[in-house]
Amino acid sequence: MEMQNVYRPEGHLIETDSNKAYTSSLYMLERAMKRGIILEAVAKKCDCTDMSLKIDFGFCEGIIPRSEAMITSSGSKDIAVISRVGKPVCFKVQSINQVGGRPVAILSRKVAQEECEKYFISKLSAGQIIPATVTHLDSFGAFVDIGCGIISLICIDSISVSRIFHPSDRLRTGQRIMAVVKNRDSETGRLYMSLRELLGTWEENAAEFSPLTTVPGIVRSIEPYGIFVELAPNLAGLAEVRDDVYPGDYCSVYIKNILPDRMKVKLVIIDTCIAGDPPPLKYYIDTDKIKRLTHWVYSPENARKTVETVFC
Repeated sequence: MEMQNVYRPEGHLIETDSNKAYTSSLYMLERAMKRGIILEAVAKKCDCTDMSLKIDFGFCEGIIPRSEAMITSSGSKDIAVISRVGKPVCFKVQSINQVGGRPVAILSRKVAQEECEKYFISKLSAGQIIPATVTHLDSFGAFVDIGCGIISLICIDSISVSRIFHPSDRLRTGQRIMAVVKNRDSETGRLYMSLRELLGTWEENAAEFSPLTTVPGIVRSIEPYGIFVELAPNLAGLAEVRDDVYPGDYCSVYIKNILPDRMKVKLVIIDTCIAGDPPPLKYYIDTDKIKRLTHWVYSPENARKTVETVFC
């Protein structure tokens, strides 16, 4: 059985046939060690005496020592190790020893991450589209795993064109998404990601709606001149001011008009309604076929202003 390492966010490999085969017996685990295969298993617990992660293969125990828990382990906090408990972790088998007559596999997540950094992360460039998994959310953006537990940031203004107050308005922890490389910090080498370019242009989103219809929406902001209501992650309309709605309210809105040249959707709020799930992400790019963007224009061709992203 030959297997080439595929660098994906943690959790993407664990249910694959190859991963199941290599973690099914001591013999197969030894083969994975000899071949340098990156594997995944769930971290069952963390030993707080030495901060090592423990994995139960059934036929033997696996241990990821604190020093091998992540690529930046020397400067990271213990919480970053503890937070892996109950979740899939990637690793490469370093050795298999006999302890008290029972085999114990010594594993390294750090080595797997170093390989991912060398052969995948370091070669990514602006515009490339890759899978990512949301790991946690903060007020300024969403942190995402872009490969073997290596984390990147999607700033809040890069999550969607429609403005949100917090990334939780759009994303949830553990959610698998597609993201595009926005840029790389020239000093630190750190990658920053973006999502909005995959969620459609103004025209693509507006084509989903028609004037003289009533549809659901979410109140995103209230300004002196009107109320912005999100119809889709990359499309919002403006309704007249009223004093009985608040940001975050779900509502039904009547679409009065759609004006491409001004990138405006005129709305009338009919009523508030029972809160539902946030609008699902809809990708307007076939990410199975398109792997890189060079230039993305959100605004219609005849619009008075241009909203675009140039990847370089």
